[in-house]
Amino acid sequence: MAVNTGALIIVIGYLLGMLVIGGIVGKLKIKSSEDYMIAGRRMGIFMVAFSLSANNIGGGSTTGLAGKAFGAWGMSAIWYVLAASIAMIPLAFFAPKIRKALAVTIPEVIGRRFGKASSVFSAVLNIIALFCLTASQVAASGSVVATLTGIPMNVCLIIAGIVIILYTTLGGMIADQISDLVQFIIIFIGLAIATPFVINGVGGWAALSAKLPGGQLSPTKIGWVVIIGYIFNYFCTFLSGPEMISRFESAKDEKTAFRASLLSGVLMAAMAIFPTLLGLAALAVKDALPGVSGSTAMMAVTSKFAPTFITGLVSAAIISATMSSADSNLLCMSTMAMNDIILPYGGRKLTDKQEITYTRALNVIFCAIAMCISMLGINIVTMNTFAFAIRCAGPFAAYGLGLVMPRATKHSGQISIITGTIGVVFWQILSGGDFYLGILPVVFGCAVGTITFLVINLIEWKMGVEPAPSAYLEEK
Repeated sequence: MAVNTGALIIVIGYLLGMLVIGGIVGKLKIKSSEDYMIAGRRMGIFMVAFSLSANNIGGGSTTGLAGKAFGAWGMSAIWYVLAASIAMIPLAFFAPKIRKALAVTIPEVIGRRFGKASSVFSAVLNIIALFCLTASQVAASGSVVATLTGIPMNVCLIIAGIVIILYTTLGGMIADQISDLVQFIIIFIGLAIATPFVINGVGGWAALSAKLPGGQLSPTKIGWVVIIGYIFNYFCTFLSGPEMISRFESAKDEKTAFRASLLSGVLMAAMAIFPTLLGLAALAVKDALPGVSGSTAMMAVTSKFAPTFITGLVSAAIISATMSSADSNLLCMSTMAMNDIILPYGGRKLTDKQEITYTRALNVIFCAIAMCISMLGINIVTMNTFAFAIRCAGPFAAYGLGLVMPRATKHSGQISIITGTIGVVFWQILSGGDFYLGILPVVFGCAVGTITFLVINLIEWKMGVEPAPSAYLEEK
């Protein structure tokens, strides 16, 4: 196949830039394990907001969103990201509580309130899920490199994995957030510049609209049940998502966490339109794009109608989107393994320097395993759906409600983790991972866990059962 040399040069430059960021930050800014894991709790509103946004705008929200617009969703695909931006509004009211907890991970807070067994179970669920998520993002990054170069896919997966390992391992959370800032800017600028070129290339908006099948321009084609379902889905996954929580924990104070959540919603909303329009453009001229499919729609239409430099920007944007999620998933997985399993149960106390060294080693080991998983060819959507479902539903009520209900009892958190996990597995099997009766598996599992949490509390309050210990260190 022909190699897009200009685009390849831009992507190589981007990857090298990420490595430089990791190296410089690791040398100058990492002085303690807190620096490495949660950026020393000193990040400002823009760093936290851009990092939250970059984490949420992954491969599914760029190439995946364009694919949905190219397929049955049409213009209503914009809700795939708009729903996430709306979910950031209620999340903002939890953000100060998350920051106030002064924890490093979700299982740490659950352990404070509901005991060690609940903490370990939550950590295991999250680590399993993060393996799947990291593998899917490595696969997405590798596919872009393969498309640009013609290099065999497995080799590209190794290249993508090595870059993710190096800059995440060197710089930790600080490098992660700096790279997230750069990545989001690349994503936004790349897609914002490419979209007008592509629309002009297909003959302008009027010509594009005329070529689309009927109903494809309706912003509510998928229906309000699905739209509202996605808003609940994102809120549930965000509130119990370790990469989101770690960003709030890295904020310099509680007000910063609150404002960053709202700003992130605005940034994501601004992003939603570009992949949607590119997917619609690909649908309008699909006869001129041989072999085009939903997964290739964005790159195919951009390569056809935009200059080489713009194609390079979009390629870098897609890799940015996937790597911004992969580095966060990898770092959260290593941090959780260290903070919630190795340190409490490892048998000996580690110095700060040893904690950093061990966490870096875990980054390498875990990403190597994720690279192997990515080579199995498992469907990316399947991996992501399973991962989000299994990690969120169980801990959702214990973590989220545990932060805001001081009188919650120990049994309410313990049992809700189990019932939420059972609920999500049941609905996943029943629904095939999609909507069933207008409900996604994650939402069903979180609802089961929440109902369990509330019912047990009501029963035990009447019985006079004492509240569980506080989630907040200063209240202990």
